[in-house]
Amino acid sequence: MYTFLVNPGSRSGLGQTVWNTLEQYLKENEISYQVFFTKYQRHASKLAAHLCADPSLETLIVLGGDGTLNEVIDGISDLSGITLGYIPIGSSNDFARSMGLSRDPLTALKHILKPSRFAYLNIGVTEYETDSKPYCRRRFAVSSGLGFDAAVCHQVIVSPLKRFLNKLHLGKLSYVGVALSQIFTMTPCDMHIRLTELSGDTEEILFHKVYFAAAMNQRTEGGGFRFCPKADPSDDILDVIVVEGFPKAVILMLLPTAFKGWHVFFKGIHTYQCKKATFTSPKPLAVHTDGEPVYLKREITCSLEPEKIRLILS
Repeated sequence: MYTFLVNPGSRSGLGQTVWNTLEQYLKENEISYQVFFTKYQRHASKLAAHLCADPSLETLIVLGGDGTLNEVIDGISDLSGITLGYIPIGSSNDFARSMGLSRDPLTALKHILKPSRFAYLNIGVTEYETDSKPYCRRRFAVSSGLGFDAAVCHQVIVSPLKRFLNKLHLGKLSYVGVALSQIFTMTPCDMHIRLTELSGDTEEILFHKVYFAAAMNQRTEGGGFRFCPKADPSDDILDVIVVEGFPKAVILMLLPTAFKGWHVFFKGIHTYQCKKATFTSPKPLAVHTDGEPVYLKREITCSLEPEKIRLILS
């Protein structure tokens, strides 16, 4: 039996429409399945935790966007014990883009039902403190960061622009629109970053007038911005990008180059590879994991989980 976890509200209700089509295919082909629907924020994490408590569950199929996938991965107790199938229907689809997954739902489903290729993926984890808990953690499949990119993700979630563009199948442009507004309103700040290098040595760096810093497990985030072009989600290495020191007008001109990864050739764009990275800011900044808000934090630490998850490829 196949187990599906579906976000019916993904992409302004497209999730339910897509599921109806896929369910008809499953019934016509007499394929045994069970389906669970998310009903509120973080519900996917609770459902995933409940489902993965069953030792007989081997494959979990997710239908939704990067945010739904993030919640599911965050809820899985034993990453190495699950095979993941993913049918992407979100606005940004950065995970599917980086992994080369089909964005046609029926094609994706057929690959999952008869898998021929798999990838074993690292999963990132972000650690931080709250007023009520001294130690919190949240996983990420694509990226986690603080500053400009996180502020964009926060704003996109509440923006009516995203819902409008989703209906026109142009949801990706909502990130561009919000990014432009954030550039003019944000104030860059100094940031201290501590990197645990592949050798085990630690490097501490102070950056000035930082717009954002991010730890990335995939090449792209925010609807296709290729911030870390060399990132490989299976290499046991975390890629980091820091953007500092640019006038806002220059940032505005540089932003389109990030779709091709050309931004890395400009002074002020710093990229690193490491095992762990701690970002510390003198003031609270927006934080995200796979575009999902973690509210304002002065410090976060990003690393990789020791176990990998198996993903069905298209």
